[in-house]
Amino acid sequence: MQDVMERPRTTDELGPLELEALLESLDLPPGSKAEIIEGEVVVTPAPSFEHESYFARLSHQLNVSGWSVSGNLGVLTPLGRFIPDMTVVALDYWERDSDEGWQPADGIAMVVEITSTNPSNDRDAKRRGYARAGVPLYLLIDRQRKESVLFSEPEKADYAACARRALGEPIPLPAPFSFALEDIR
Repeated sequence: MQDVMERPRTTDELGPLELEALLESLDLPPGSKAEIIEGEVVVTPAPSFEHESYFARLSHQLNVSGWSVSGNLGVLTPLGRFIPDMTVVALDYWERDSDEGWQPADGIAMVVEITSTNPSNDRDAKRRGYARAGVPLYLLIDRQRKESVLFSEPEKADYAACARRALGEPIPLPAPFSFALEDIR
């Protein structure tokens, strides 16, 4: 009798624990991150100095305004397991009782992506994933296009509204923030 080879399974066919085990089993270079975006495992290299300067300017302004910022929180979305460049939450968010590495989107006030090696994922797939997960605000710092785009009003498939600004122009944030991010360049 001939052995039958098992067909490889796609990420869509794996359960949550198998997905987590898959991501954890990857031997990644220091600073890299692995995500599942629309069924594909995507590995992003460590961020550049320019990328981190955007992160630093944004996080400082959000922190002094009373918000908590994380750069490593894994977020569960209907389109995959994303690790936003920045997750913005109220300080009491961290009081939840959770030992899980991947978190649902509830309680997240805003996510920020700063484009790097594959900007199309940030512009499209991640935008739709965050909207479907119900994240109220998605701020895209698009380094290649030299603009910031604030997406709001999440609906089932996407965000209903967006506001574009050239990098360096203030980015007005609606409630619950109600202030503008300045000097993002």
